[in-house]
Amino acid sequence: MVIDNIKIGEHDKVFVIAEIGMNHNGVYENAIKLIDIAKECGADCVKFQMRNLKELYTEDALNITSSDLSTQYTMGLLRKFELSFEEYKSLAQYAKGKGLVFMCTPWDKASVDAIEKIGVTAYKTASADLTNFDLLSYLIAKKLPIILSTGMSTKEEIDLTVEFLTKNKADFALLHCNSTYPAPFKDINLRYLDKLAQYNVPIGYSGHERGIAVSIAAVAMGARIIERHLTLDRNMEGPDHTASLEFDDFKRLVDGIREVEVSLGTSQNRVITQGELINRENLGKSIYAKVDISQGDTFRVDMFEIKSPGQGLNPQYLNKIVGYKAVRNIQKGKPLFKSDLGGLIKAKKEYNFKLKWGLPIRFHDINSLLENTLPKTVEFHMSFNDINEDLSKFLTREYECEYIVHAPELFEDDHLLDLCTPDSAYRTKSIANLQRVIDKTLSMNKYFPKTKRPQVIVHCGGFTKDNTLPLEEREAYYKNLIDSIDRLNLNGIELLPENMAPFPWLFGGQRYQNIFIDADEIIDFCVKTKLRICQDISHSHLACNKFGWNHIEYTNKLAPFTAHYHISDGTGVDGEGLQIGEGNVDFDNIYPILNDISPEASFIPEVWQGHKNNGEGFWTSLEKMENKI
Repeated sequence: MVIDNIKIGEHDKVFVIAEIGMNHNGVYENAIKLIDIAKECGADCVKFQMRNLKELYTEDALNITSSDLSTQYTMGLLRKFELSFEEYKSLAQYAKGKGLVFMCTPWDKASVDAIEKIGVTAYKTASADLTNFDLLSYLIAKKLPIILSTGMSTKEEIDLTVEFLTKNKADFALLHCNSTYPAPFKDINLRYLDKLAQYNVPIGYSGHERGIAVSIAAVAMGARIIERHLTLDRNMEGPDHTASLEFDDFKRLVDGIREVEVSLGTSQNRVITQGELINRENLGKSIYAKVDISQGDTFRVDMFEIKSPGQGLNPQYLNKIVGYKAVRNIQKGKPLFKSDLGGLIKAKKEYNFKLKWGLPIRFHDINSLLENTLPKTVEFHMSFNDINEDLSKFLTREYECEYIVHAPELFEDDHLLDLCTPDSAYRTKSIANLQRVIDKTLSMNKYFPKTKRPQVIVHCGGFTKDNTLPLEEREAYYKNLIDSIDRLNLNGIELLPENMAPFPWLFGGQRYQNIFIDADEIIDFCVKTKLRICQDISHSHLACNKFGWNHIEYTNKLAPFTAHYHISDGTGVDGEGLQIGEGNVDFDNIYPILNDISPEASFIPEVWQGHKNNGEGFWTSLEKMENKI
């Protein structure tokens, strides 16, 4: 089903209807306020109700003195709360101007005609009209989608209506509903959604219960349309207010629906996520050598033990590796890798690249990684412990390459570097920590005489824990960042802020990133500060996926401002750091940009855990990229 270009289906966004109905109590200004609230809460649609009382009710019912007590009460409210046609028409225009779908439930054919004149793109019928084939026929003839509530009806009645609608080629959806106001939880029977799904049409839930839990649960059970009544005050006069939601609850409802619809996913496959990968290594276990193993030795179970962290082959392989011959020397206490069972990838002495190529390294593995190859540059991924290390323990000679330093994100006392935060004390501490990194970087100069001006890559911060920030707050973050940079002593180094992914995984916990995502914002920053950046291709790919940007255009925009690249694959909005070819980055069109616009730039393969097994992931990436950049 499609309503106002909004697709409603199994894997589409849940269509949320804010049912205003008669909760305006006949006051036009109340209706306007409710539309504003619906928009602020994140609803997709606002819905009203329209009745032509003379066509809808019998003469006896219209005669207040002779009608039943309940009918008298209802008729009195309907007359009191009805809006004029011109007011409905004005409300429709107002709602559309807010970007909301406007719907109005017709209770009779005269109201259908009036609503048609207002201009709608779909109809919603009340539960009371599920069996009203006369009205349904009239609606079907309008050739617009119809959403039907099923409250007050039996299974047999629903069957007959579905048969009727299908026979007449109606485009329709069914909403499960209990038409009691408010509906007792024990009577709602959400499991009936499974029965409605068997009709093979979009299904949803129209709720009249107290609270929001049931409606959110309906989404988890397959509802793709949620309708709930919205009110300014649940204590107002009228039959629907008690079963309605006020602003706070409606906002929490929509937020909860959006969280659930994302968490449902679109696949029944089990995929290890980025956050799980981090914790899998930190908390998991692997097979480790219990003794020194020489190349050619035959593996036996007693040569190995199971230890943490989970950096290598998982323990399920322990009995399967028996009988394999070692393809390399494995030191006691080192993990076993899948490549130890065959297909070991090693570094090449020379690689053919136009751009200056490099390797990500740590102090402790620089000599082993450079044993058989000579990159043009190395990028030290520094931890806060490295700042205090004696360099002479690791840097044993003058190296024939340049060097770059990637600043830590985490420092002592769990201090995450943030040069943008409005917390001035926290920001001052971040500035001091980054200055320590800069000073350490300069102390490394004597080991790398070919480096004229070392670069320091930094994740500037600007993340939040629970939600993203609006534009005006992002602007304040950029101002804070510029102030922080002005307070740093950058003499002797070039600072390279790095673009960020929309959902960075900082030490196993997801954050919301706010700055250094939008290409135009990054360029504006570079123009103001005269700084260049490090572009992480995986990060930018995820940002483009999240916001619907073109990654090729994005990279092309940033290329003139880019001094260094991190290159890896990515997928979705948070699947970063994948091996080349394991995601969906369009490298065929990315490489020419790097060659043509950034020929002086450098790059490293930034593959998640690429350093393991003496850099196996890096060598794999370099072979995949060789002769292309």
